[in-house]
Amino acid sequence: MRILLAEDDSVLADGLTRSLRQSGYATDCVMNGVEADSALSTQDFDLLILDLGLPKMTGLEVLRRLRARNSRLPVLILTAADSLEQRVKGLDLGADDYMAKPFELSELEARVRALTRRGAGGGPTVIKHGPLSYDQVGRIAYINEQMLDLSARELGLLEVLLQRTGRLVSKEQLVDHLCEWGEEVSNNAIEVYVHRLRKKIEVGGVRIATVRGLGYCLEKISEPQAGSAISAPPPAPLSPVDTSSRR
Repeated sequence: MRILLAEDDSVLADGLTRSLRQSGYATDCVMNGVEADSALSTQDFDLLILDLGLPKMTGLEVLRRLRARNSRLPVLILTAADSLEQRVKGLDLGADDYMAKPFELSELEARVRALTRRGAGGGPTVIKHGPLSYDQVGRIAYINEQMLDLSARELGLLEVLLQRTGRLVSKEQLVDHLCEWGEEVSNNAIEVYVHRLRKKIEVGGVRIATVRGLGYCLEKISEPQAGSAISAPPPAPLSPVDTSSRR
């Protein structure tokens, strides 16, 4: 999932960005409210982590403009421990959650998981697709109850495909969701990630279909039934007795 972090404290921003990226989130960072508003106006994100004390444009104004555009993007606000009034204003303007500084990274990551899950439609914690299941909280995938060994990029790719089951996802959309600003990721690299993920999930009965020139979608491989007409060899010519019985 793709996160926008709006935080002007460079030390805190660097620490949060590193932590979120290690957890598999594509994370972009801006240092003031004008940059945050511009990014939110022109690009798609799955979560905004918003410091209210931003220069050039306050976090509250960024939030107000975001909601004025009818965006339902989940927003986690960061505030000073004593800024009760700002926290109340932020929640009234449409923030989904807040954390007072200082805070523990583990708690922030737990809140991020909850908010990104809520932003995906508030669905179940575990997404299932045939023998494939994906735990959105623990960020763990299973095939036939066997845990898959996936890289952070492969997990991100799988998550995007699962949340858009039945719809095509273009290479450009995958780049937008999986990569941060300034990260040089070509369409060929996306093909490599898809190839690696495909090898790991197809053995369990699920495949990633490629629609040339359009993108990818997740498909369930139909299991042929024993003795069915599909799996059986072509029938032998009917005998005279059989033929007459069908007339």
